[in-house]
Amino acid sequence: MPPIDPAALLAGAEAARTQPEQSAEVIARALRAAPQDAELRLAAYRFYFYTHNHAAALEQAEELLRHAARRLNVAPDWRDVAPEDAAFGAQDFAPGLYMQALVAIGYCAARTGALAEARAVLGKAAELDPSDRFGGAWLLARLDAVEDEEA
Repeated sequence: MPPIDPAALLAGAEAARTQPEQSAEVIARALRAAPQDAELRLAAYRFYFYTHNHAAALEQAEELLRHAARRLNVAPDWRDVAPEDAAFGAQDFAPGLYMQALVAIGYCAARTGALAEARAVLGKAAELDPSDRFGGAWLLARLDAVEDEEA
């Protein structure tokens, strides 16, 4: 089987801001053609994030997290992952992708109103990344501050 060319599969989605419907169709078609490709998932996440479709972005972030978990050989469920399971603070691709996806899940969960899940995911991100390089603890603090203001 020939290697997947994400750029070729995404041809036609270049005008995401001016033609979002066309870009969405191209992205959906690309994901059907290569559902396990992390580059496509990342492109889809970015598209949905920047078009404020946080529910669709959440789905892509969850897929990216599963992909990164497989690469790191850690538990598929983020709740079962411990700081010593991988070098989450490393500059390597897989740990960075894992942490970025985890924080993205927390952010998108908050944006879709799933605040308890957002808190849990961002709490896990803070646990795995005590230096807060990926901003999970910062986002959790912002979420808590907003809720304190509303109370």
